[in-house]
Amino acid sequence: MKYRNASEILPDKLLREIQKYTSGEAIYIPQVKERQKWGEGSGARRYYEERNEKICEKFKVGISIEELAEEFNLSVETIRKIIYKK
Repeated sequence: MKYRNASEILPDKLLREIQKYTSGEAIYIPQVKERQKWGEGSGARRYYEERNEKICEKFKVGISIEELAEEFNLSVETIRKIIYKK
């Protein structure tokens, strides 16, 4: 991390406002990053999308909701939500 003189990069008005809170101290300003959606970083989102696609495919070929619930260790209600959501 490199340090830069705030007076060289910030407008005077903003610099004076910051000096009201801290003066002569080094402060860290974090980078702006967009937040990832749930599960994108860990891969969980993709895992559940693939699982849900498999459930829908198996239902379309005639496997019952009860059998799917048993196979995927999910409740019958959860299987219904997955199937009827798509």
